[in-house]
Amino acid sequence: MSEAPVHTREQFYGRRRGRPLRAAQAERQATLLPQLLIGLPQNSSLGPVSLFATAPREVWLEIGFGGGEHLATQAERHPEIGFIGCEVFENGIAKLLGEIERRRLANIRIHADDARALLATLAPRSIGRVFILFPDPWPKARHHKRRLIAPATLDRLADIMTDGAELRIATDDLGYVAWVLEHVTAHSAFSWTARRPVDWRERPPDWPPTRYEEKARRAGRAPAFLRFERRPAS
Repeated sequence: MSEAPVHTREQFYGRRRGRPLRAAQAERQATLLPQLLIGLPQNSSLGPVSLFATAPREVWLEIGFGGGEHLATQAERHPEIGFIGCEVFENGIAKLLGEIERRRLANIRIHADDARALLATLAPRSIGRVFILFPDPWPKARHHKRRLIAPATLDRLADIMTDGAELRIATDDLGYVAWVLEHVTAHSAFSWTARRPVDWRERPPDWPPTRYEEKARRAGRAPAFLRFERRPAS
């Protein structure tokens, strides 16, 4: 993946574009995407419930939705929930748009840029669940500062999550599993919900699979499914 320009903050993500979009994908990008994009306010916080025509019961956030299969399935299963998906990869956004159109989903909004800008804007205690599934582990030591799971991100997630909200993280990189457990369990706002090995070795029934999980299993890597709870604010 390309190095971040020296004059910018470190990136949590790699490339923005892959193969050229097919005609139907380009059409959705031009017509459907503008209807779903989130406009971030400049001088105020964003109450995410306001993004939806019908106020949802709560709002869930997926950071780095990849091809969107998990996000689309969750949205289909939970029409009463509003979903925000963050992704910078154009081809992944195009795939999600196809699923939104095919499944006729009205409860998804998209932030097609660095997730940190959205996190900085979301109102306190406004998100009921957060998914971070198979983020780039940036395995080389010199790239560890690019890892999404870090104290600054966890501080901000703690601010925007409601008491009792769940943070779900999946990875197939054993080094990143250790990193996540070290950093999240050290944060005063989060507690690990696992009580036995099966609680993190097996994907729960309400956790739809992704292509990244399937790719990992084909390569012989066993994913970890980590769940943390936002402790009540003191």
